[in-house]
Amino acid sequence: MRSASDIELVKVSKLYGGSTRAVDAIDLRIAAGSYCCLLGPSGCGKTSTLRMIAGHEEASDGDIIIGGHNVTLLPPSERGTAMMFQSYALFPHMSAIDNVAYSLKVRGQDKVTRRKRAAEVLELVSMTPYAERKPAQLSGGQQQRVALARALVNEPRVLLLDEPLSALDPFLRVKMRAELKRWQKDLGITFVHVTHSQEEAMALSDLAVVMSHGRIEQAGSPHDIFNRPRTEFVARFLGGHNVIRADAGRPAPIAVRADKVKLAAGAPATAGFDGSSIAGLVRGVEYQGVHVLVTLDAAGDQELVAMVDEASYYAAPLQPGEACTLSWNSADAHLLAA
Repeated sequence: MRSASDIELVKVSKLYGGSTRAVDAIDLRIAAGSYCCLLGPSGCGKTSTLRMIAGHEEASDGDIIIGGHNVTLLPPSERGTAMMFQSYALFPHMSAIDNVAYSLKVRGQDKVTRRKRAAEVLELVSMTPYAERKPAQLSGGQQQRVALARALVNEPRVLLLDEPLSALDPFLRVKMRAELKRWQKDLGITFVHVTHSQEEAMALSDLAVVMSHGRIEQAGSPHDIFNRPRTEFVARFLGGHNVIRADAGRPAPIAVRADKVKLAAGAPATAGFDGSSIAGLVRGVEYQGVHVLVTLDAAGDQELVAMVDEASYYAAPLQPGEACTLSWNSADAHLLAA
């Protein structure tokens, strides 16, 4: 396998129809050998960004630099990248090994050489016993492994993945997530993975890039982004946070993690907190195993949530319609950009 390449996007934009700005002058650097997830809701520009890196979409403006070389105008075959599509796009009439070997055939390699190389890559993704099966004879997870092997057969420096886990059931998605992370570490190449799943991005990425309306809202390690969201959009999109509006003494909203707040029935601030609190009414209670999720309607028409550990909740349960106070420690509150 080739060595990894870093990626740099410099003021990259994508316009459709001359006026619809899907990607708006973004700057981003992805370190060589890292796992980067582009994260955001549908229409945020993440897939257009991935396709521009691959060369399947032409950048309307800006520069794309891979491994120190400006590849903005190069075709996909000359960028040192490979793309794994959401649909897998396997040829239904070909066996797994022939699917993997196909690009080598197009490049003119003889049958013995290309099948030998394809077999090596199928071994890497634990698909050797299924090499002669056609896609219809494979499970979703097995098809994904074949698609990954096909992307790796030309030894790319960068692997681009467009929502590769979205077609899998939840159990298999978690299993394959762990496999992707392991393969990336073993191969040592740069992975860029598009997803709308916060959980997926948190679990996989070294660098998480949260996008909205064609712009990068925040980029950093999952730990940093989750603990210090920069904007209200990031805090709400990642989930697990309360965004509490600004008041007369605070110019911008704050974010407080839902597992860092405390609830008390009709009481003022709970002992041990510094007086930061808000009154509300319990709207709903949802048991989620290790914790209970309590939703409340708070003052100022705000919907807030608290993750209460199971033992604490059942020691003093709250019921829908009951008045309560949600309180937090100022050290756990993070000021968001105005």
